[in-house]
Amino acid sequence: MSSTVVISSADIMGGTPVFPGTRVPVQTLLDYIEAGDSIDEFLLGFPTVTRPQVVAFLEHAAKLAVTEAA
Repeated sequence: MSSTVVISSADIMGGTPVFPGTRVPVQTLLDYIEAGDSIDEFLLGFPTVTRPQVVAFLEHAAKLAVTEAA
């Protein structure tokens, strides 16, 4: 997997942040989690996204949250 966790390009979904190699917005994962759905449910709905991509995104988001809180 690429070391890039999220990509944003005007050529892909008009610049919406997506998982690399997909057209799946990272916001969709956040919406699933907010609704109480599991990562497995998200992955079933979006098979182009891999579990390692989801884990990398969540780990990166957690690091950003901790840094901002400091």
